[in-house]
Amino acid sequence: MLKSIYSFIEAVPLPLVVIGADRHVLALNSPVERILGQHVIGRHYIAALRQPDLLSKIESVLDNGGTQTARYLHRADTYDVTYDVHVSVVESGVMLAFQDRSATDEAIQSRRDFVANVSHELRTPLTALAGFIETLQGAAKDDPAARARFLTIIADEADRMTRLVDDLLSLSRVEQDLRVPPTQIVDLAHIVVATLAQMEPLVKNAGVTVVQVGLDTPRMVPGDAAQLRQVVGNLVENAIKYGGAGGTVTLTIDAPTYHPALRAKGVRLAVADTGYGISTHHLPRLTERFYRVDAHRSRAIGGTGLGLAIVKHIVNRHQGRLTFESAEGKGTIVSILLPITQDH
Repeated sequence: MLKSIYSFIEAVPLPLVVIGADRHVLALNSPVERILGQHVIGRHYIAALRQPDLLSKIESVLDNGGTQTARYLHRADTYDVTYDVHVSVVESGVMLAFQDRSATDEAIQSRRDFVANVSHELRTPLTALAGFIETLQGAAKDDPAARARFLTIIADEADRMTRLVDDLLSLSRVEQDLRVPPTQIVDLAHIVVATLAQMEPLVKNAGVTVVQVGLDTPRMVPGDAAQLRQVVGNLVENAIKYGGAGGTVTLTIDAPTYHPALRAKGVRLAVADTGYGISTHHLPRLTERFYRVDAHRSRAIGGTGLGLAIVKHIVNRHQGRLTFESAEGKGTIVSILLPITQDH
């Protein structure tokens, strides 16, 4: 009988445990061995499982029948995994089926965080707008100078909300296309040069010097031209804003070569600035939505906290890699690796 039970549960891909009527672990399949270990066979279920919520559900099903569900927390290497454990009656005792809930829980938490962040980002300018409108309706109603100043601030806050909504829509569109690789062949160098030409007024107003290296040679890659223009625009705009007035922004496209990160030949586009740089502990989180190294400064210069998240998603869609090199006082280099076509 034990052999037939083991054959049955071994054929099921879910982690399964069978606990006998004597309350000892009777059998388990291979997937659950990674959670509990082979050594729990023959042990009392209390010693094998140890988590109070699950233990009480097992006791209830053993005594009264029926079905119960409990949470089971497991530490796997460097991360935590949460399982829903379904406890149900079988002929020889009870069966435990483990279902990994981690991805679902993370998605739910991500949505909650996203809604909270959007609400926070919109609440600040909306509160400012309400305050200035109230002032214009009252104390500043007959003061032309104050009225002009407040209307300028209102316009700036409205622009800030417009940028935020535009970035949210852009991020949504990018996420929709994430699993659809681009099929067109585009010239990355031409895209960079054309984008820089469109940004010339911003460059001039910031007093920034732009240096171009390797942009005079066509570099053909599979890509979505509009999205790659968005990537270049976001990175150059960041380099200008955070590099500081009078700084230098250098854009470089290297010759095609094999890149281990791509496991293929590719080209590297690097955008470097001469600004204050970023402390290394911030680098892993730069592409998180609404993450800012300096939140006050970012908002003051018009940042929405979504630009690098959009860049990351676009690069991922292009099967590329995005990396950051920076240190405080030494500027920042953002690099994008993109695979090339077989003929270039």
